[in-house]
Amino acid sequence: MASWNWIPLEIAYEILGWIAFASWAIALYPQIILNFRRKSVVGLNFDFVVLNLTKHSSYLVYNAALYFSSTVQNQYLLKYGSGQMIPVAANDVAFSVHAVLLTAFMLFQIAIYERGGQAVSKISLLILSAVWLVAGVCTFHALPNHSWLWLISVFNFIAVFLTAIKYTPQAFMNFKRKSTDGFSIEFILFDFSGGVANYAQMTVQSIDQNSWVNFHGNIGKILLALISVFFDLIFMCQHFLLYRARRVAIPSSSSKEKKSVEFQIFPSKHSEEKISLIKCVDDEHEPENV
Repeated sequence: MASWNWIPLEIAYEILGWIAFASWAIALYPQIILNFRRKSVVGLNFDFVVLNLTKHSSYLVYNAALYFSSTVQNQYLLKYGSGQMIPVAANDVAFSVHAVLLTAFMLFQIAIYERGGQAVSKISLLILSAVWLVAGVCTFHALPNHSWLWLISVFNFIAVFLTAIKYTPQAFMNFKRKSTDGFSIEFILFDFSGGVANYAQMTVQSIDQNSWVNFHGNIGKILLALISVFFDLIFMCQHFLLYRARRVAIPSSSSKEKKSVEFQIFPSKHSEEKISLIKCVDDEHEPENV
């Protein structure tokens, strides 16, 4: 197994890896906190959550096996060359474990909080059933020949496949509602940072080894980062450009009187604006004209 040629690049690799871990780990908390504060999961797409849980579970199988199993590592080196480095770091395993636990907790929030009539779609349930059926068949196929590297590669591509489709229901839901209310933009910002750091980490390793084998040796990790960044840009565009909210507060003229005006603007293709006006006034006072 290869070792690092330049210590500064090894340090940069570790730093970027843990930046990616921190960004992706923190990314899950804003949505959980938002759900807790609202005691509601309205606006959060349930398909996104269930697909995400299976994605992270599949990715955990890949990362844990390649990081901890000497048998799988030997199969990797036999395939890609004994002079190559294992393309999975400790931060990859830590992230996967953390992501599975927090996504499962988010699913628990869906079960206990106000759902507003939302439900997991039949097509998502069908996709998940097909995915686990494929995983089961591949597991039985790998058992006789001990093709563990091939098997975990299947789980890696399952993670990529689910990443490619898991964002779509949320993006479409935002489009239909013309709003990102209930969906944490902080999640997207941290997710974007994690994807960029993840890609940079793999690049640093390739530069040090003067080889790009780690990219196609762990193509799933690269595709996960690229797909995530692509959809993160879509969500940022929806939140900050297409469906942005503008709130204007009007200070009260009395210490007892509370008045605020909130304008929520949702542009449509016909350039129409829906404006909601919210006025909060003490029971003692008559509402003023705005």
